[in-house]
Amino acid sequence: MGRTNITWPTEFILLGLSSRPEDQKPLFVMFLLIYLITVIGNLLVILTIHSDTRLQTPMYFFLSVLSFVDICSVTVIIPKVLANFLAKTKTISYGECLTQMYFFIAFGNTDSYLLAAMAIDRYVAICNPLHYITIMNHRRCVLLLVLSFCIPQLHSLVHILLTNQLIFCASNVIHHFFCDDQPVLKLSCSSHFVKEITVMTEGLAIIMTPFSCIIMSYLRIFITVLKIPSAAGKCKAFSTCGSHLTVVTLFYGSISYVYFKPLSNYTVKDRIATIVYTILTPMLNPFIYSLRNKDMKQGLMKFMHRVKGQ
Repeated sequence: MGRTNITWPTEFILLGLSSRPEDQKPLFVMFLLIYLITVIGNLLVILTIHSDTRLQTPMYFFLSVLSFVDICSVTVIIPKVLANFLAKTKTISYGECLTQMYFFIAFGNTDSYLLAAMAIDRYVAICNPLHYITIMNHRRCVLLLVLSFCIPQLHSLVHILLTNQLIFCASNVIHHFFCDDQPVLKLSCSSHFVKEITVMTEGLAIIMTPFSCIIMSYLRIFITVLKIPSAAGKCKAFSTCGSHLTVVTLFYGSISYVYFKPLSNYTVKDRIATIVYTILTPMLNPFIYSLRNKDMKQGLMKFMHRVKGQ
């Protein structure tokens, strides 16, 4: 490729979900509602947990942190998406793009490590109930929390540093509604072999580590529950895991569909699938954990009555 066709862009153009002008305002309203529901729903979860002494347990501690991360995750993406729905030129600066990508990757992976910490908590509660308080003590919870934040931050930094080394061709049009790793990578005209290998090795290891913890925890839980003689006991044990398993399925199902395939196979369907774990999963988490959890429902009702009483 000739040297004149190579450029280091100062900005990118985000195509978004639709290029039709008549779609922009309806999409703006829809995404604004999703954003408000997500922020308010997750804030209610955090406030409910911190206002109810019965919910001061490791499981709900990790759930409150997960809700906080979900708020941060959607805030990284949706405000810029909303601004672009109303803007004539849907641009994002190069630095802003890399910043958005960094926090998106970091918060996304933090979610997976928090889900793993919650799976470990359920494993200890069901398989070692007599030692639960000593195993899941404050020190271990803080350690799991620190790992859940530090590892994703380092992982994200590696990706951003590699992306910053790429040379981009004449096109600066990103076929997505935010700066996701794969669509940005497709604009590069330099070799991104190292970047793709890193995604498929280091990235796979970072994602598979918490996923393996979740799988192993639930295998042990399943074996333990099968040994419970009564059907009521089995149902009670599984009921404490239902919400978590639903969120894990949504999260990992959409991620594996989008990212664990060659870069050349990235299509519009992947853009739609991205919405599931970037926007819909954070919005649905408060409903999944509240509606299917008796303690959370009671805590939420108490919190709402307390607020109305003031």
